[in-house]
Amino acid sequence: MGIATIGAFAIGEYPEGVAVMLFYAVGEVFQSMAVTRAKGNIKALLDQRPDEVTIMENNQPKTIKAKETKIGDVIQLKPGEKLALDGELLSDSASFNTAALTGESKPDTKNKGEVVLAGMINMNSIALVKVTTAYEDSKLSKILELVQNATAQKAPTELFIRKFAKIYTPIVVFLAIGITFLPYFFVSDYLFRDWLYRALIFLVISCPCALVISIPLGYFGGIGAASRNGILFKGSNFLDSIAEIQNVVMDKTGTMTEGVFKVQEVNMASGFNKDEIMQLVNLLESKSTHPVATAIHNYVGEINYSIPMENVEEIAGHGLKATVNGKELLVGNFKLMDKFNVSYDINHANIVYTLIAVAYDKKFAGYITIADSIKTDAKETVDNLHKMGVKATMLSGDKGTVVKYVADQLGIDNAFGDLLPEDKVNKVKEIKAKNQTVAFVGDGVNDAPVVALSDVGIAMGGLGSDATIETADVVIQDDKPSKIPMAINIGKQTKKIVWQNIILAFAVKAVVLVLGAGGLATMWEAVFADVGVALLAILNAVRIQRMKF
Repeated sequence: MGIATIGAFAIGEYPEGVAVMLFYAVGEVFQSMAVTRAKGNIKALLDQRPDEVTIMENNQPKTIKAKETKIGDVIQLKPGEKLALDGELLSDSASFNTAALTGESKPDTKNKGEVVLAGMINMNSIALVKVTTAYEDSKLSKILELVQNATAQKAPTELFIRKFAKIYTPIVVFLAIGITFLPYFFVSDYLFRDWLYRALIFLVISCPCALVISIPLGYFGGIGAASRNGILFKGSNFLDSIAEIQNVVMDKTGTMTEGVFKVQEVNMASGFNKDEIMQLVNLLESKSTHPVATAIHNYVGEINYSIPMENVEEIAGHGLKATVNGKELLVGNFKLMDKFNVSYDINHANIVYTLIAVAYDKKFAGYITIADSIKTDAKETVDNLHKMGVKATMLSGDKGTVVKYVADQLGIDNAFGDLLPEDKVNKVKEIKAKNQTVAFVGDGVNDAPVVALSDVGIAMGGLGSDATIETADVVIQDDKPSKIPMAINIGKQTKKIVWQNIILAFAVKAVVLVLGAGGLATMWEAVFADVGVALLAILNAVRIQRMKF
């Protein structure tokens, strides 16, 4: 642009020289406005962490820096205040605005003992929160880290345009020099001024601004639009990948169901004391973080820590094993009973509920039935995936009958139960072997290997384990499965806008280049072909930030 302006002044085309710089400056202003707007969506997240907190010390409120807060401190949260660290609610109940984390405008009421996350705003009465996570490890801090790092992960199109511009720009400058001087050897009525003017037009048209600006801006806008809806992409390359997804493979518990289990009934075999066995089960399950453990604890009540329990061991995909009073205690699924050769006389395949089998001293002691409710938007999620032509598959470690029942309710294409973590990996490998793309959605630690293997790993960020969130490419903040098709849609729209800009830029430039080389286009057309197209491309890229998904 600098060469073109100096050249235009040199041959006395002052209005056109001024126009080149004026419109270029206008283009730059529009570009910075668009980038500022896209950054604004992400900055809104970055500004969520309060610098100070009020903690209770000897029943007296004391204000300290958020970074100095220790695990176990009790924060006093006034109405309208924002929580700085993750914690556990000590007050009986409190309503929180969670829009910053989830994009959900409806207040979320939490009860005593429930987890509350940094970034939530207290709505009504004073609430007390016990800090459970260090400041730098809070969910919000991790989100901010993800978003800040997201722009470093470039999409293939973006990387190509960067390399293209590096090679393309010097080539264009040398071609312009060629257009100025080479005709001297081939044209009889050669006029230096005319051919210099044509070379300057060529130079202005060839400027890759429209592509170099609008493509990263399109992806930036996509990441911004997603984070505004509580979906975090760890890089623009994942926007491209998710747009091409043909299969969504999902876990059941905590992904398509609430993950909040309730004990339905307890069936004990004769010769076993129900209360005594349930006390043992309650103590053993307290060593696990599985939602089933919470259901059993809620059913039995206080844990009796005086029971001498040792050699506690978790057997992946099966359950728990321990020694009590020298006798072996097994709590898990019926695969655990088979593994330890414990005989039982019930046909567990016919029971729809999730079953927890118990064996004590090598004998089958009975079973507990547990039920989990399906998330309200799970059916809508599967319907939307089908409308997009995406297949839905459910993989779960839960009992086959339970998985089939949930899959039938939701209209899922394929469902497999009784799977160990390695079985899930093999099922995903089977789909990938057919040269089909796979997105896996999960929330548990045992989902991390499958999340890493899939083309796009999606983690449920509210209930999800840190291992899965770390491994995932996309994090859904509020655990709503309906955000899965929304994420795919954002990816598709971003890709569409990026390609619209590429085609628009190349088409207009090609037409004006031909006219310019033939002496039919002036500097005014050249300015439109560059700055005009760049402006149109920027405005098109900004569109994604205004879209409703």
